[in-house]
Amino acid sequence: MRWENNRRSSNIEDKREEKQSFGSSSRGSSIVSLLPLIKSLLGTKIGRIILIIGLVLYFGFGINPLSFFDDGLSNQTQTQKVVNQEYDDRQAAFVSSILAQTEDIWREVFIKNGLSYQDAKLVLFRGAVKSACGFASSAIGPFYCPSDKKVYLDLAFFDELAKKYKAPGDFAQAYVIAHEIGHHVQNLLGTLNKVQKEKSNVSPTQQNALQVKVELQADCYSGIWAYHSKAIFDSIQEGDLEAGLKAASAIGDDTLQKNSIGYVIPDSFTHGTSNQRMEALKTGFYSGNLKDCSF
Repeated sequence: MRWENNRRSSNIEDKREEKQSFGSSSRGSSIVSLLPLIKSLLGTKIGRIILIIGLVLYFGFGINPLSFFDDGLSNQTQTQKVVNQEYDDRQAAFVSSILAQTEDIWREVFIKNGLSYQDAKLVLFRGAVKSACGFASSAIGPFYCPSDKKVYLDLAFFDELAKKYKAPGDFAQAYVIAHEIGHHVQNLLGTLNKVQKEKSNVSPTQQNALQVKVELQADCYSGIWAYHSKAIFDSIQEGDLEAGLKAASAIGDDTLQKNSIGYVIPDSFTHGTSNQRMEALKTGFYSGNLKDCSF
């Protein structure tokens, strides 16, 4: 994808450095990390003496005794931190660029349909985050919270997408962002509220079927983003759509269930099969029309 020269969105909330904790102190966390070393020192008389000195330095003067040793390792660690930071900065810039595209594209699509678009916020976090929809771990993947109109994303998911789901590349990542923004579009159009009301009157199996429709429509909306991204920004390059389809296929309910338990349970599907997700993405991509994503 070509995205580097596009504008960046101002609707990014970066909470990656915020710690979600339940009262544990940073000093306590540091002690936990030193437990293996402490256990080994307790095994000898000299070790116990060293340990006592170390504890006096740590608790009495706030000095980490390990800071006196192995400057080379420290330098290596700092170098790795710089590399990781550069990678994270690029990823954050990419997310901001794609979010900006969705803003420009959906604003125009809404105007053409006589509607007004309201930008979503996108929250970057690490590990866990608190949203208006509750506390969430990054294990659940990227998600959209209708209550605060925000998308939540841990950038580590992109590594998981590439390694675990075998769907690397910028377009696959952009598809994920566009899918979550698709839920925002559904929220603005009243679709999410409508489906939520319908769910309250049907069986769990029927609730799952309704949720599948919601997810497939979000896939279709991500295709609409891609259609206009190609037409307006010339961002889409050869092979990009295939990368998006590969990502859609990798996270289909049937594929995920086959890989995890060896068989599929169709009544439990909540996002759609791999083929359904690919077809939904293609529908939006080749049409670019909001009405073609209706269900």
